[in-house]
Amino acid sequence: MNVAGKVAVVTGAGGGIGAALAAGLAERGARVVIADLDPESTGKVAAAVGGVAVVGDASQISVLKEMIAAAESNFGPVDLFFANAGIMGEAGIGESDEEWQRIVDINLLAHVRAARLLLPGWIERGSGYFVSTASAAGLLTQIGAGPYSVTKHAAIGFSEWLSVTHGDQGVRVSCVCPMGVNTAIHHDALNSEDEASQLGANVVARAGSVLEPEDVAAITLAAIEEETFLVLPHPEVLEYYRRKGSDYDRWLGGMRRLQSEAAGA
Repeated sequence: MNVAGKVAVVTGAGGGIGAALAAGLAERGARVVIADLDPESTGKVAAAVGGVAVVGDASQISVLKEMIAAAESNFGPVDLFFANAGIMGEAGIGESDEEWQRIVDINLLAHVRAARLLLPGWIERGSGYFVSTASAAGLLTQIGAGPYSVTKHAAIGFSEWLSVTHGDQGVRVSCVCPMGVNTAIHHDALNSEDEASQLGANVVARAGSVLEPEDVAAITLAAIEEETFLVLPHPEVLEYYRRKGSDYDRWLGGMRRLQSEAAGA
């Protein structure tokens, strides 16, 4: 898809990958709705890209409806939706059902709820693009962070289902699965007092280069032009994924060794 002249909504766009995506979209001629929780950062990004700001929780249906309405009233029907907002959540197994629900809501159900609102119009028009910011953790696994790993696996599964089910109706889907990116989430984990959080972040840093958000955005937007489903800003992830599929037990053993080595570093 050529994004020039298209209308896009980007969640989690107050900083990091989302802000970089918004800037890249605007540079390519798209009109952008910027959505995030913090009014100041959301407004700054919207002003910088000539977009419209919506402040709120992207997992809430009322806020998602507000994003879509803001796009329609200012620019026109939504052509692309970037489900980019995400959280790391608690490390380990997650200590409460409430915490699990919080992570599931933003990392997975926010995607489902957005697609539910957008699909009827996209199917009617025969065109629409859903972009999910998942993670290499959804293809491999995030050491130290159970809820994050599980929800990123689920986000990829939902993206696959969306493409299989509605691809022949004009709905395109891309799923972005980076490893380390120079964002607040990565730094918060590195600097966390929680050992499991630090462990996971250290493993990510050791596994490959830590990319800038602008690099991830550029790779993602290039993939959208080609309508590529699986977007791997860190190309080595593909080899890791192949090893996992070719010998699951060996891969699990290797991940345990990696965990042990990182813990002892």
